[in-house]
Amino acid sequence: MKNRWIALYVENQVGVLAKVSGLFSGKSYNLQSLTVGTTEDETVSRMTICVMSDDITFEQIKKQLNRMVEVIKVIDLTNVPIHMKEILFAKVQHCQAADKEEAFRIAEVFDVQVADIGKDSVLLECKLTERRNNELIALLKSRFKAVEVVRGGAVAIESVSTSCR
Repeated sequence: MKNRWIALYVENQVGVLAKVSGLFSGKSYNLQSLTVGTTEDETVSRMTICVMSDDITFEQIKKQLNRMVEVIKVIDLTNVPIHMKEILFAKVQHCQAADKEEAFRIAEVFDVQVADIGKDSVLLECKLTERRNNELIALLKSRFKAVEVVRGGAVAIESVSTSCR
């Protein structure tokens, strides 16, 4: 069992997301991540999906997705060089001045943006890899008492070179 990544090009129509997610839930496959957005062609959307599965199950998933009328193309990104980022907001709450300074230093080290500053809180906006976001969350939780995290799914695109991930 490992994380598998799929990109789907689908018709940009009402109900397509429900049909795709229904396929996963109907087979009891748990989605680790799902993002959807329109492409350069507004009639086509691209879904980036992560599912934890074994080889046999993953092959079944791809076959089932390929059979769906609304699916234009299925791309297995699991073993392909890709560029992937995940958006994350982290709110450090109940801060004193020294806590804010520490949050600013952490933001600088991780190369993330300070999106907002309040009387007793700092909001960080992160566009990092899943691993780096996990590291950031762990560090923030170890240094501050109250950290709120909102995470979006990852987006990925195939690399134009051969050295990335």
